[in-house]
Amino acid sequence: MRKFFLLAGMMCVAAVPGMAQNQQPELRIDTKLVTVYTNVTDKTGAIVGGLTKADFKVSEDGRPQEIGVFERQSQQPLAMTLAIDTSGSTFKDRALEQEASKRFIHALLRQQDQMSLMEFGTDVRLLTSFTNKMQELDRALGSLRGSDATALYDAIYLGSQGLARKDGRKVLVLVSDGGDTAKSTTYDQALEQALRAEVMIYSIIDVPIEASAGRDLGGEHALITLAEQTGGKSFYANSGGLDKAFQQVSDDLRTQYVIGYYPKNQEPGRTFHRIAVTVPRAGQDASGQDQFNIRYRTGYYADSQVRKRE
Repeated sequence: MRKFFLLAGMMCVAAVPGMAQNQQPELRIDTKLVTVYTNVTDKTGAIVGGLTKADFKVSEDGRPQEIGVFERQSQQPLAMTLAIDTSGSTFKDRALEQEASKRFIHALLRQQDQMSLMEFGTDVRLLTSFTNKMQELDRALGSLRGSDATALYDAIYLGSQGLARKDGRKVLVLVSDGGDTAKSTTYDQALEQALRAEVMIYSIIDVPIEASAGRDLGGEHALITLAEQTGGKSFYANSGGLDKAFQQVSDDLRTQYVIGYYPKNQEPGRTFHRIAVTVPRAGQDASGQDQFNIRYRTGYYADSQVRKRE
């Protein structure tokens, strides 16, 4: 919460003992800064850089908002959880996952960043808590073990719960083929938890080469929509391999605009506030398609507390 002190102005207030006659009392008001991490690309997928604060418009529940904070590239600390699917359908690629993950971590993390590692199969297992020590992360990657089922939504729920306690940008990177066979947490519960924790989900979809009977198209679609709803993105590992997918995640995180506003004229009684970010000058092409693709989280909960699973 950001703290602000506003002079009383025309309001009638009681004098505080010891206050000078010409001194006005202060009112303390708490206002939450809503931060929206935003990526902008053109129709070809190329990153659009060089935009300014004046290029963006933000609204909440259809009501225009004034941008109070703007950065072209975030230097804010990054808190990331890398969650790796070690169920039977993906565990055959364990060595590739370990090496690609190691290269990703070493290339991405800065001194101010922290990462935790999780694996999910039949259960979700925390391999290491948040750290920026490469030796600990490398050691944790070496302890992956296989299992039968896939607790995908449990991993999203618990990963978001852990990230909720962190400051700055919060990112959950999922490496999975998209199946969920544990069925203890639903898609809706996982998405709500991620939005409450202000977590961006990046899905690396590791589809088997023979995409046939074992492929869960519903779960694969869920990985895509979870990323879209939270302002992240999805990538296919079989299009250039895990290294390329991890590089795309890294590039995306390094080219974000940071937009912040203090909500005004909020619609009363709403639990969930929807956010819209536009770049009006981009316009549309001759076919009516938007020139820019703008990605950001769809909204936030007024009660931002992260719920515990019953």
